[in-house]
Amino acid sequence: MNRLTGKLLVVTGLILSPVLAQAEDNQALIELARSAAPSSVSDGATVMYRGEVLAEGSNGWVCLPETLPDDGSPLCNDAVWMEMMQAVGGQAPYEAKQVGFSYMLQGDGPEGGVSNSDPYHPDRFNADDFIREGPHMMVILPAELLEGIPSDPDNGGPYVMWKGTPYAHVMVPLGGRD
Repeated sequence: MNRLTGKLLVVTGLILSPVLAQAEDNQALIELARSAAPSSVSDGATVMYRGEVLAEGSNGWVCLPETLPDDGSPLCNDAVWMEMMQAVGGQAPYEAKQVGFSYMLQGDGPEGGVSNSDPYHPDRFNADDFIREGPHMMVILPAELLEGIPSDPDNGGPYVMWKGTPYAHVMVPLGGRD
């Protein structure tokens, strides 16, 4: 190998190393995001990470490797749920006009969890009603259909999270909490 070929190989390696590392990181994010829902949903879902599409989907679902930045809480959402999340993120008005679904089969990650009553609690980890849920589904319903569903996460069944806000939804626990 001559000196020029050797230099080209080194330069190529320097260029490709970050590209390959990024591809591996993206694959890990895709796998984490898709772990949030049954494969019948997640295999055809678009995967997004912080606004960037990592994998195009075909079934209308969107899977994310995190709910909040760096919380390790993957979820998969239908279009209705994505609309609600966008409203929450922008602190915008929202009114559920139809049913929407979200899966979180991995549950809330190690840095996950929120106040059960306030989506904007300034210190969610120290909220009196902080909840870190295990595997669960979430269901958005028009407000009138939430009537009569308890908001206590310890009632032994589904409960309303963020009751009294435009973002109220039903949490359906599917396993125990850690």
